[in-house]
Amino acid sequence: MIRIGIVGTSSISERFAEAVGVVDGVEVSRVASRDAQRAREFAEKVGAAGIAVGLEELLAVDDVDAVYLASPNSAHVAQTQTALDAGIPVLVEKPATLTAPQWEELVGRAAARGVVLLEAMRSAYDPGIAAVAGLLPRLGTVRRVSLRYEKRSARYDHVLAGEQTNIFDPALGGSALRDLGVYPLHALVQLFGVPRTVQGVRVGIASGTDGLGSALATYDGFVADIAWSKITDTGLSSEIQGEEGSLRIDAIDAPRSLALTPHGASAEAIRVEAPENVMVGEVERLRDAIHGADIRADQDRTTATLRLVDALLAEPLR
Repeated sequence: MIRIGIVGTSSISERFAEAVGVVDGVEVSRVASRDAQRAREFAEKVGAAGIAVGLEELLAVDDVDAVYLASPNSAHVAQTQTALDAGIPVLVEKPATLTAPQWEELVGRAAARGVVLLEAMRSAYDPGIAAVAGLLPRLGTVRRVSLRYEKRSARYDHVLAGEQTNIFDPALGGSALRDLGVYPLHALVQLFGVPRTVQGVRVGIASGTDGLGSALATYDGFVADIAWSKITDTGLSSEIQGEEGSLRIDAIDAPRSLALTPHGASAEAIRVEAPENVMVGEVERLRDAIHGADIRADQDRTTATLRLVDALLAEPLR
């Protein structure tokens, strides 16, 4: 049994704990927070037997075999370094780091210590992405890819009220690109490899970061447009267009409803069966990695995605 310690007590940590509960061979053993009372309350909620006050205390106990880091983006690097140096496998919430060089340093550190390091990019292990990949040959030569993740955050109301909040705070690594834009970018890399070029525009909001944006990536023979937003909603789907057909995708972070339309024919509806909890796949991948699965390709996709994010962040806010 792999015993996992959770760092962070947000809603995403709760969903992660629920996912652990349905995966064989893993369990949540402890919850860590700087606030002991908060740790106790969260541990009771998710059924963890113990708590720890801070990461260092969590790493010092003998009933934690791996850690899941769901702390603010800006804390990921230091916390991951500390855990790796202690010889503890790490699953770090996306974005794993604020820059690609930071991630590459962590990957090298993990390799030198023989410790598992994995980004919690849940979409990478989602059955829906595998279904999309399996349908690509039916589209013929791909010519256009349009991937999007646009969902208005309730916390944007705090920004509109003149307040600061973590996910929109640039000092904590908050950014719509880092929070939502990474999903279509990672899917793009996973499905088609690294683009030749990428350029984009980010729209700034009062908190000092981007609220939405668009990017154009080029490949040999086709183009890909990427859209992300945490300040608006959309009714549009993602789509992949080929010379022999098109594929409509309801949600690029967790595809469940696909529509394949061959050239000159009617659409074929395809339903993807998947676990109710979208984080199950990443928990299974962590378990398998600890048992020896090769995750170098996983780490390389994270590197490639973060390089695209770095390139887009280099452009000034509009």
